[in-house]
Amino acid sequence: MHLETEQFFRALSDLTRLRCLMLLHGEGELCVCELIHAVDLIQPKVSRHLAALRAAGLVADRRQGQWIYYRLHPELPAWAIAVLTATAQGLRDEEPFASDRCTLAAMPSRPGARCCA
Repeated sequence: MHLETEQFFRALSDLTRLRCLMLLHGEGELCVCELIHAVDLIQPKVSRHLAALRAAGLVADRRQGQWIYYRLHPELPAWAIAVLTATAQGLRDEEPFASDRCTLAAMPSRPGARCCA
């Protein structure tokens, strides 16, 4: 996979996209509704940012019934994974990233990280 460096860093420059990436980095895979709940934004806004991340090659998605699940793209180059890992470690206790993780963990009706079932 070829990832454009400029596209990668532009994707990280938006707070909503960065919040979603940090959650995906920590959780592995999340349903759109989990991301909406965690970042407390409306579905169209979150979906628009996820589409931008997908277009940039940072995330991949899969459909399961009517739900769409997102994860970091499995073919991200090692340098991109290293940047995301360092970013996640550096922002772990910073807001809004710490609150996003807590909000996601407290999400009701989230059986086995599969919401909306």
